[in-house]
Amino acid sequence: MEDQRLVLVTGGTGFVAQHCILALLNAGYRVRTTIRTPSREGEVRSYLKTGGADPGERLSFATADLSADHGWADATHGCAFVMHGASPTPSGSQVTEDEWVKPAVEGNLRVLRAARDAGVRRVVLTSAFGAVGMGHQPMKRPFDETDWTNLRAKVPPYQKSKTLSERAAWDYVAAEGRGLELAAINPTGILGPALGPDTSHSLALIKNLFNGVPGVPKINSGFVDVRDVADLHLRAMTNPAANGERFLATSGESLWMIEVARILRRRLGPAANKVPTRELPNTLVRIAAASNPSMKGILPILGVNLNATGEKAIRVLGWSPRPAEEAIVASAESLIALGEIEV
Repeated sequence: MEDQRLVLVTGGTGFVAQHCILALLNAGYRVRTTIRTPSREGEVRSYLKTGGADPGERLSFATADLSADHGWADATHGCAFVMHGASPTPSGSQVTEDEWVKPAVEGNLRVLRAARDAGVRRVVLTSAFGAVGMGHQPMKRPFDETDWTNLRAKVPPYQKSKTLSERAAWDYVAAEGRGLELAAINPTGILGPALGPDTSHSLALIKNLFNGVPGVPKINSGFVDVRDVADLHLRAMTNPAANGERFLATSGESLWMIEVARILRRRLGPAANKVPTRELPNTLVRIAAASNPSMKGILPILGVNLNATGEKAIRVLGWSPRPAEEAIVASAESLIALGEIEV
């Protein structure tokens, strides 16, 4: 039997997943979360305690890996809802494009299949702006939910994996979902308070600004606070109007990295003394990318305005995100408090 207050959150060691767990607990739900190894339960509980929650038996754990079927039937059993955000992220271990795409696509389908078979009512999928705004000619309007990344263009493998895995999810629910509902959240750069050292790709951008780099490349991104991403997941889970819809999660206008650096220097004072004050010329970045794989990955978005709008989530779901500046500062302050940034 479905327990209307039980929600599965996949990938409980992840940055977004932990804040989704906090939002659900605060809203009165019971949560089950997946981890790949049982030994990490204590770690997840300690992160949640940093976030102000000590859920005891209101939080349970299931062992499951996106690369295998085993464990997913048990993980989804009795759940009314699933928040699925576990997915490969840029770690440096992926070598080929297929190592990005295949696990993301198969992982989504594995979770959706188990959710359908368990009688789950709705899955809220954490997709990404990477499935929306890559591979396009310069836009005169902000990106919105009608846009999809153009895979005919040269798109980095992470963004390609997000695009193909989200499309696969929509196709599966349409063809084989048998009434399973789906909503997708497409966040831009996710910042906000880290709960532990196992932090996200977006938080790594903030950490790097404190490493004494000589300047920042001319790259642009929208930003959103992880607490607001979790709130949007909760709204998309419960609001009937969210079924079958995508929602961009972004706050205000996009920012260039030099603007992010200036915010940090202005708001954090001496603690941000190592944050760069100049923007690197595009030609210099292209030269550096010839011998630096991490720099090569940003070339497709160098100088490209990636502004997007969260208007749909605000209008349809009553979402009210914090200003991007607040998310940027909260990221840095939490990373300093955790000793992840030395000042």
